[in-house]
Amino acid sequence: MNTLPIRKLSTLAAAATVLALFGTGTAQATAPAAPAAVKEASKAQHSQAAAAVPYGKRAATHNPLYRTGRISVSNCSAGQIRSGSAASYRRFMTKINTCLNNSWARQFRKARLPYAKPRLRFVTGKVSSPCGRWPTGAGGYYCSSNKTMYIGVTRKVVRDAFELGSAQFMAHEYAHHVQTISKIGPNYYFPTHNRSRGSAKLLLSRRFELQADCLASAFLRSVQSSLPVNSMEWRSMNDWTRKNGHKAWPTNDHGKGYSQAYWAQRGFDSGGPGGCNTWAASSGRVA
Repeated sequence: MNTLPIRKLSTLAAAATVLALFGTGTAQATAPAAPAAVKEASKAQHSQAAAAVPYGKRAATHNPLYRTGRISVSNCSAGQIRSGSAASYRRFMTKINTCLNNSWARQFRKARLPYAKPRLRFVTGKVSSPCGRWPTGAGGYYCSSNKTMYIGVTRKVVRDAFELGSAQFMAHEYAHHVQTISKIGPNYYFPTHNRSRGSAKLLLSRRFELQADCLASAFLRSVQSSLPVNSMEWRSMNDWTRKNGHKAWPTNDHGKGYSQAYWAQRGFDSGGPGGCNTWAASSGRVA
C-alpha cells in the first residue's frame, strides 16, 4: 500500500474533478470513413506482418493480444500535477504516455504483432482532425486515421486535474490506439460500425469503449506501485463512475456507469488484455 495522502473524493470539488477527467475525458475513438477502413482492413489481411490476426469478428473475439498474459510490472513515476499548472499537467501526461509506449510495446512483442507509437498532441481548443469534429462530451480523443491522441488542456482541466484520473484518461485514449494497431478496429469494428444502425451500432460502440476502459485499467495495475495507485482512491473513483460515469454522454455509446465500473475493475484485477474481451461478453455485461 502506498503512503500518499488520500484525496477526499466524496467532496463536491473532487467529484467535479472526476467528472472532468474520468467521465467527460473518456473520449471515443473516431473511425475513418468506411472506404478507408475497408481498404486498410484489406491491406492488413494480406500483409505478412498482420497474418496472425484473424479478419472479421474473430479479430476482436480471438485477438492474439488476449494470449499475452499480464502487462509486465514497470516503473512509472510520473510526478504530480500542480493545480492550475498547464506545464505540470502536460509533463505528467507525457510521462504517462511514455510508460504506455513501453508497456504496450512489450505486450505486442509477446503477441508477435507489429507495434508503433501513437502521436500525442496537446490542444487548448476543440480542434478537428481527419476523423472529423471534436466528439461531444469528450475532454480528448484518439483519431485512428492519423493515429493521434488529442488531449485537451483547458483552464478547468488544469485546475481540477488529479493524477489517477488523468492517468486513466490517458490510458483509455491509448487503448484505442491498441485496438487500432492490433486490428480489432480496422479488421472488424470500424467497417461493421459504419454499416450498422440504431441499437446495433450503440452496442458495438459500447463494446469498443468498455474494452478501452478495461485495457486502461490493466495498464494501471502494472504501474500501481510506482505511479502510484492508491487503493482507496481507486475504489472511490470506481464507485463514483458506477453512479455517474454515463452522465457525460448524450447517448448510451460508452455504457452505463455500472458497466464502465465493471470493466475498469475487471481490467485492474486481471492485469492484462485477456480479461478485456468485451466482444465475447453477453449484451448485459456491456449495457
